[in-house]
Amino acid sequence: MSTPPSTHGGRRPGAGRKPMSGKFGEPTTVMRVPESDKTAVVDFLQARRKLRALNPASMDRVSLPAADPTPLRLPLFGNRIAAGFPSPAEDYIEDRIDLNERLVKNPPATFLVRVKGNSMTGAGIFEGDTMVVDRSLEAASGSVVVAVVDGELTVKRLSIRRGKVRLLAENPEFTPIEFKDGQELVVWGVVTYVIHPVN
Repeated sequence: MSTPPSTHGGRRPGAGRKPMSGKFGEPTTVMRVPESDKTAVVDFLQARRKLRALNPASMDRVSLPAADPTPLRLPLFGNRIAAGFPSPAEDYIEDRIDLNERLVKNPPATFLVRVKGNSMTGAGIFEGDTMVVDRSLEAASGSVVVAVVDGELTVKRLSIRRGKVRLLAENPEFTPIEFKDGQELVVWGVVTYVIHPVN
């Protein structure tokens, strides 16, 4: 006597999670990360998701420093270089510094953002410059910040005075951005360094 085929177990057509239905909206992969780095990885993914949702075109202006950069220790001369009259003092190597360590204080929360526009030239920030942006820092009045305004990333100086919040340009051709009651200001990160070539 033959046994009828089982109707239980096995893969059923249409069962399981539907493609593209996860919280990332795209196929995912399984990977292992050290427990100590789990929070940093999650924070990084959430930051990228927010930025992509706000303005996908902004993604080409934002990049992440290398997770494990090769140390590059450059000689640091002990004497400062005179910008006025030349100094007769002898130069000597005092130490060696690694620019990765100097420029990036909190790697998991640090991004590099390329500048578009000329609204911050008075602060020494020019079109095409690369800014080091730390998302773990709390923005204070006077900080140069990367903020989200109308879905677009912009770099401005944050001003908070007498309850009034504004984003100030460092170029007289640009007017301040003022936030009214009920409007939300999203500060994406605080600018800590600016890298640009010397012409």
